[in-house]
Amino acid sequence: MQQLDQIMEKESQLRRGMQARHMFMISIGGVIGTGLFLSSGYTVNQAGPGGAVLAYVIGGIIVSIVMMCLGELATAMPVAGSFKTYAQEFISPSVGYLSAWLYWLNGAFTIGGEWIAATIIIHQYLPGVPLWVWYALFAAIYLALNVTRVGVYGESEFWFASIKVFGIVAACIAGVLAIFGLTYHHPIGLHNYTYQGGLFPHGVGAVFMALVPVSFAYSGTELIGIAAGESKDPARSVPRAVRSTSVRTLLFYVISMIVLVGIIPWQKWLE
Repeated sequence: MQQLDQIMEKESQLRRGMQARHMFMISIGGVIGTGLFLSSGYTVNQAGPGGAVLAYVIGGIIVSIVMMCLGELATAMPVAGSFKTYAQEFISPSVGYLSAWLYWLNGAFTIGGEWIAATIIIHQYLPGVPLWVWYALFAAIYLALNVTRVGVYGESEFWFASIKVFGIVAACIAGVLAIFGLTYHHPIGLHNYTYQGGLFPHGVGAVFMALVPVSFAYSGTELIGIAAGESKDPARSVPRAVRSTSVRTLLFYVISMIVLVGIIPWQKWLE
């Protein structure tokens, strides 16, 4: 308990400039990234339309359970070390040490992969610009935001996440209109849900294989636990952010996948 008190005293010296709206938007948009925009194609191709949706539902349930547990700890003990500190204090120092290094390695590889994925997506629209230019630009922006004060970082996360959220909502609305023929084009209908093999063309077992990329897609949810140490009022902002996890999972992953597999045949996703 003495060591725990020392940690909390040290954490009290943080500026805690993360506002409640920052925490809320990070919980919604912080997890939306390459797992939905890029790697979802692999998931649909491997598991089929129904398998992909089911995989995201199962992954979302697991994430919700984990986030409920993390939210309890982050509310009672809002430290920047987050789950590394929790593992260190409530399990053993060796487990905390291992989890810290594993999370660092995960971030080191994932961040670089996300920059590459972003350059691939933008290169499709602006092929004349070399890939390394976009990669260097994203790296510079990421570095600049992380070396500024926490309030600036929280504000940038708020607006960037808002863009992703509004973009996905608009895309889902446009997709539903296209499926039911409420546009100038012929209605797509429900053909792609049952075309060539139906909802599970590779069987239900393929759903479990799809859980690997789905788990990657949901990575980033744990940012709430880390940001709790910088929150002004973690007792209120953290529970609110955690409760939005289920809504975010349903809206921005499950519904998005339902709409996407209805628009594009599952065989075309990796072409």
